Amino acid sequence: MRKAGVLLPISSLPGEYGTGDFGAVARFFTDYISDLGFKLWQILPIGVLGPGNSPYSGYSAFAGNALLIDISSLPDALLTEAEKNEAKINSPYRVDYFGVRNNKGRALRLAFSRIGDAEKEAIESFRRENAYWLDDYALYMAIREKTGKDWSEWDSKIRRRDKQALAEIKEELKESVLYYEFEQYLFYSQWAELKRYANSRGIEIFGDMPIYVSYNSPDVWANPKCFLLDKELKPERVAGVPPDYFAKEGQLWGNPLYDYKYMEKHGYDWFVKRILHNLKMYDMLRIDHFRGLHEYWSVDAAAKTAKEGRWEKGPGMKLWEELAKHVTDPQIVAEDLGIIDDGVREYLKKTGFPGMRVLQFAFDGSKDNPHLPYNYDKNIVAYTATHDNDTSLGWLYSLDQGARDDVLDFIDVGAFEWGAGGKHCKSTKAMIKAISASSADTVVFPMQDLTGYGSDTRINIPGVAEGNWEFRITLSTLEDVDADFLRKTFNRYGRV
Repeated sequence: MRKAGVLLPISSLPGEYGTGDFGAVARFFTDYISDLGFKLWQILPIGVLGPGNSPYSGYSAFAGNALLIDISSLPDALLTEAEKNEAKINSPYRVDYFGVRNNKGRALRLAFSRIGDAEKEAIESFRRENAYWLDDYALYMAIREKTGKDWSEWDSKIRRRDKQALAEIKEELKESVLYYEFEQYLFYSQWAELKRYANSRGIEIFGDMPIYVSYNSPDVWANPKCFLLDKELKPERVAGVPPDYFAKEGQLWGNPLYDYKYMEKHGYDWFVKRILHNLKMYDMLRIDHFRGLHEYWSVDAAAKTAKEGRWEKGPGMKLWEELAKHVTDPQIVAEDLGIIDDGVREYLKKTGFPGMRVLQFAFDGSKDNPHLPYNYDKNIVAYTATHDNDTSLGWLYSLDQGARDDVLDFIDVGAFEWGAGGKHCKSTKAMIKAISASSADTVVFPMQDLTGYGSDTRINIPGVAEGNWEFRITLSTLEDVDADFLRKTFNRYGRV
């Protein structure tokens, strides 16, 4: 089915608590995009945030971001209206991560102190269902809270998971462990409710799974044999990418690499569970840096730049053969941007998963450029821009005049009428129309392209550690969307 989607993180929604969340505004936004004719909402990862508040470098492959919990819907027995009001933050245009962590964290702790037997039974039922990841996560967070240190600095017996030492620390920290189970219970209960609501309005949720996990995570602590670690449990080699469009020096991500030889001997069990977990959370799943499952960039842990790395073989089709034992026709989208060679293209073809095309990448002068709309296959997801790109209007402003004139000529917008932003932005509308008319089954537009916004509303700049993932819309932002144009466009090109 041909369909169109919106790209907007949950955190970018309006709300009174310093960040978007799973509450009433998320349901309102679902109604809003459904009424415009959209069928898809791409939300980016919603896991525990990592350094720089990046959802792509989170502290867990399974646990959810507690900052997205809607505290306004908690019953009065757990949190009074006055206490909810005290947690509010006036930050309508940017996510206030520091304030949200303090205010919402304090409110959730207070609510936890008042849970009764009914809540404890519900939490325990949730724990049993999710024990394969929740037990390690809750204990990890409790120890980290107690020690103030990452797991690599813990006492040797706990670091190396001595059974008796773990049993003793779990008993000592049982209240703290229960709190983190409570936090995840709220997160997943509210998320499931929001997803059910979205599906009832004809909206599919398009989620995202980073390929790597953080070294400082319960995943590495609990499954060290799945990663390339030395005898001291330190990474031997780390992840990154060589120089590309996004970063001239390459990107040294620093995540520990997987020990695929060990994983293969065990049926890729941990990786398969992770994918299944995400497929349960979302209707569609984008796997970030998909090419790393064919070949990945491996850098010595002591290296100073990503340039010093080398390509190594990933699990290839063996991973998908194992996944096929558990699920048929998984709705997976492969992020196949960056350095893509014939080997990656052949690998993607074998999987059958759709790849991605981005209109901003189309204008290198080659008529064979796969990002040009007339070269699109049906089995792809096409974007005007992704979360890693500048907004489309900002991108046009960044081009030199000759390059910009080429783009404007392609999208048939005059050289003197392209630059106005907002509801009547002709250039972004023309870009939306260009990929809507293409043969791509699925097209996705960042919210900032629907509103004709500039670079100051960009979500992320790859390789820049701070100041990203902060963009928020307000309710007045929706007034900058030309609803009639979108309905007409989607109807004309068969996406309704």
